[in-house]
Amino acid sequence: MNLQEHKTKRRRGVVLTSTGIQRLQEAIISWEVIKNQGYRLTLEELSRQINISTKTLTRLWSLSKGVDQKTLKLCFSAFNLKLREEDYTVLNGENKTEALDFLSKYSYTPKDNSSQFSTYKIENHWSYPDGPIALDSPLYIDRPPIEEVVYREITRPGCVIRIRAPRQMGKSSLVLRLLAFANRKRYRTVNVNCHQIDDHCLTDLNKLLRCLCWKIAQQLDIEPNLDNEWDEEIGYKLSCSFYLQKYILQQSDSPIVLVLSDVDRFFDYPHITQEFFALLRSWCEEARQNQNWQKLRLVVVYSTEQYISLDINRSPFNIGLPIRLNEFTQTQVEDLARKYELDWSPGQESAQLMSLVGGHPALIQLALYHLASCTLTLPDLIREAIANGGIYRHHLWRHWIKLQSNPHLVKTYTELVTQPGSLTLDPVDAYKLESLGLICFEGDRILPRCELYRTYFKKQLYTTMV
Repeated sequence: MNLQEHKTKRRRGVVLTSTGIQRLQEAIISWEVIKNQGYRLTLEELSRQINISTKTLTRLWSLSKGVDQKTLKLCFSAFNLKLREEDYTVLNGENKTEALDFLSKYSYTPKDNSSQFSTYKIENHWSYPDGPIALDSPLYIDRPPIEEVVYREITRPGCVIRIRAPRQMGKSSLVLRLLAFANRKRYRTVNVNCHQIDDHCLTDLNKLLRCLCWKIAQQLDIEPNLDNEWDEEIGYKLSCSFYLQKYILQQSDSPIVLVLSDVDRFFDYPHITQEFFALLRSWCEEARQNQNWQKLRLVVVYSTEQYISLDINRSPFNIGLPIRLNEFTQTQVEDLARKYELDWSPGQESAQLMSLVGGHPALIQLALYHLASCTLTLPDLIREAIANGGIYRHHLWRHWIKLQSNPHLVKTYTELVTQPGSLTLDPVDAYKLESLGLICFEGDRILPRCELYRTYFKKQLYTTMV
């Protein structure tokens, strides 16, 4: 072998095929459901799990450069998969045309470390519907008058906006647009995802409040200076309030929009929950009489997957503007299908899809993505979903895991899916099931949210009882 041939051989790499992408993606999602409570891995977390660098991972997901076969084996084995020949293709002269054709249809773009791990983009501009809809995406569907209402409210001094909906109903996509609107108004913005707060901070109120203040200062490009500005002798809540009022708000001439996402995280720590939410409430009340506090515009985002018992006079969940995100209407589903460039007849295919999943935004987006990429026909999609969950299998697994953690709810939901519309539920049970996104209300009747849920959970619950 001459030197040139040796260099060529060493440079030769492999890239994932569509089969490999799908197998690896499904394995990662399964791992996240079982090991990570359904939350997606960041690029750094995935790097640690696989034990390869983020740079190598970026090469792998970009599909524009080959990686060595050992790297692929590491990726697959990290999620209990064995690498197969159909999972990858070698970039060399013999199959260059095939690889380039593949790359013209697929490319990977990892998200930054603060957001959820990204999957691949297919031809045109359709990205796999996983996480918030990007600001520049044509696939966002407005739900009037919600956007107009929150944009107007955020301009009011000292306002509070409460955005509540089950997971995957579009809360994060709406927040992105609200923050973009605030930036256009030249407001300063802070977006804190409560799942980024370490567990040990949620067992100590002082650590939690210092962590929150540090995050706020960092995102505003203000030196935190916590050691000099924090006085524990006056109490943690007062120290935090003075820090925000006298140190943070005083340095800003423009309003500060503070978004607290996934505050449900706190509900697992009852002793923290009471004190923290009482503090939020006090800031809102201060804004009624203090001009400095009026600079703060608070947005609280949650799904309330647990029933919370808070003193009505100390809770932030009964003040401010409440926003509930509803399902898509049939008109909105058809509008989204057009954005995916699907040639649907008015009132036909949309009705078939909605008979399965209703107007659930995430389930509609996932179906349209697969239909637009020609991986499934609508009849096949519906048939497979009813038979075994189909493309919704991982979504259903997450719900099943949450449901199983509450045996009483399992019993209640079993009765509901076997006798839809005929039960009268305890208000607390109804509240929990609605917050999980498992039920809907039709007049005075309580029903499983959609046919997909009814058939899947009826089968799962029956199997469990047997």
